[in-house]
Amino acid sequence: MCGTCTHYKNQHRALAGGIETSRIAKLLNIVSRPEFLPANSASLIIGLSWGFTLPVDIVWELVVPLALAFSVITLVAAFAAQINTLSDYELDLTDESKKELVRAMGQLGPKKVKIAMLTELSASLVLLLVLYMLQGKIALLLMWMAAVFFAYSYSAPPLRLKSRSWFAAITLVIVLSILPVTFVTYVFTTALDYSFFLFLSGQALTVYAVIVPAEIRDYFGDKEMGIVTMTVRLGLVKASLLGIALLSLGGTLCGAGLFLRLAHSSLPVLSACLVVMAMAYFYILGKYWKLYNLSRSLTASENQNSTEQDIVQLAAKNPKWITLITQTIVFMCLILLVTKLI
Repeated sequence: MCGTCTHYKNQHRALAGGIETSRIAKLLNIVSRPEFLPANSASLIIGLSWGFTLPVDIVWELVVPLALAFSVITLVAAFAAQINTLSDYELDLTDESKKELVRAMGQLGPKKVKIAMLTELSASLVLLLVLYMLQGKIALLLMWMAAVFFAYSYSAPPLRLKSRSWFAAITLVIVLSILPVTFVTYVFTTALDYSFFLFLSGQALTVYAVIVPAEIRDYFGDKEMGIVTMTVRLGLVKASLLGIALLSLGGTLCGAGLFLRLAHSSLPVLSACLVVMAMAYFYILGKYWKLYNLSRSLTASENQNSTEQDIVQLAAKNPKWITLITQTIVFMCLILLVTKLI
């Protein structure tokens, strides 16, 4: 009987341990901000499209490097999201849109999140070293170091670059666009020409342009808490104009880089597909003009609370705009990849 009791107790403990592990994994997934995973996938596709060249060994020059590159940038992105969640916990307590994030963070506690961050960082370094042994490209190690530094410095003290206006903007552009796209592209080629850098400049400007509405959404809370983002420093009207200017210039440069590369491809006629990208940019610019007009009317409005809510509600739709512009750029890069395969 005692042996049977011990057996059932062990089964119960194993089951309870499995449930607890599953619960922790779900909570970690929440604080890792899985909504940003499509951005990592986009960086992977963009980098592959610009860096891919024939002939290529399918396994060792395509599949393995692709899997390693995606794993590295995804783990670093999870690390960045978790340090941001950890650093902004007190601020997020007042944000109704982040209730689930705050609840997950509260249940996990800082210690478990820090252990997860260290594990992810270590795993990304191990995978990076495997990639380095396969390709011998020291620049990949340097880019990884830069990404980790900026990811940490953006959210955590003592630098906390996200509260330092222009430094916040520059850091976001580097971490969300320049480093991941260049990293993946460099995995497949070291021949980066002017059309790539033209495209990358436009994509980087676009990345920050689509972040501006997120800062506008958080403007009133950030201003109250003394967090000096670019939008807080400029004010709503100028920030809206900045978003319009960056999106316009970013779309122009991005389109120019793609046009130059497609024009010299095996199927130059496919450059006509850039019309699709132009339509997406114009659609989002229309939303930005609405934000600009609402921002202008805020000071003259008799019911400022209502206007503030309208601004926050419109800016909160920003994730849909990010998805649209990202999918459009990815679509054009897939067109570019097709021209290399034919």
